[in-house]
Amino acid sequence: MLLAQPLEMKTIHLGWYKEHPSAISSFQQMINASKGKQIVVFLDYDGTLSPIVCDPDRAFMSDQMRAAVQDVSKHFPTAIISGRSREKVYGFVKLNEVYYSGSHGMDTMGPAQKNHSYDDKYHYKTVDEEGNELIVFQPAKDFLPAIKKMLVEMMERTKNIRGVVIEDNMFCLSVHYRHVKDYEDYERLEQEVKSMLVNYPEFHLTSGKKVLEIRPSIEWNKGHALEYLINNLGFDNSKTILPIYIGDDTTDEDAFRVLRERGQGYPIVVSSKPTKTMAFHSLHDPSEVLSFLIRLGRWGGSNSNQG
Repeated sequence: MLLAQPLEMKTIHLGWYKEHPSAISSFQQMINASKGKQIVVFLDYDGTLSPIVCDPDRAFMSDQMRAAVQDVSKHFPTAIISGRSREKVYGFVKLNEVYYSGSHGMDTMGPAQKNHSYDDKYHYKTVDEEGNELIVFQPAKDFLPAIKKMLVEMMERTKNIRGVVIEDNMFCLSVHYRHVKDYEDYERLEQEVKSMLVNYPEFHLTSGKKVLEIRPSIEWNKGHALEYLINNLGFDNSKTILPIYIGDDTTDEDAFRVLRERGQGYPIVVSSKPTKTMAFHSLHDPSEVLSFLIRLGRWGGSNSNQG
């Protein structure tokens, strides 16, 4: 029986990779499908552009990855959609050529559409270092006072639980428990979070990789942010767009689902093992993401030179 388990696991892996083939081996197929279309690139950050690390403040991307993302952004509109705060992601990436959406899409900075009025309280205009006009959209703005209050309360509730790291991601709180060693401590942590949320019915709890996340209960996620950016880039209702979205987290599934529903583009999951996903293709880890982006950037450069 024990001897059959490795074979069974191998069969599961082969079946999953057949269903979600490598985006690298499928690269030429994607490029062939892009003929006459505008490629637009969307990227998650943690676990996609940077490895998952023990200390969330040290999730640095490599210089090679930064150069690859920059090269891609020279040829195709590129955005990073992350659960972290927009400012924090920008602090890691440090590229002005890229659009940023933080807090799982609840804080999005993108190009301002011409002749479009942004006069509601959830939008405000700004300019980048080169004077280009940008629009910032924050649909969860009304929740900020409650989030600040919860941050203080959560710090107090968890101060005696060893290993907990609480990250303020502006429109959501991330409670990291990667360093929480005892299961009893984890149970206590989970209970403290749930107990606090009883007093904040307008928020809900989600989970990620060794993290509990407290988010406003509004109908807005990475999938909505993806559509918002596509529209603001001027591609709303366009049949000539080919979006590529690369991400590793369960929150990226909302964006994968949007691409499936639109019948456009390529959702690509980053995973070292079979996982339930709406993605069409897969990449094993950030090093394969790097290889894919380098290849995409090179193709974009040679294609533009030929044009």
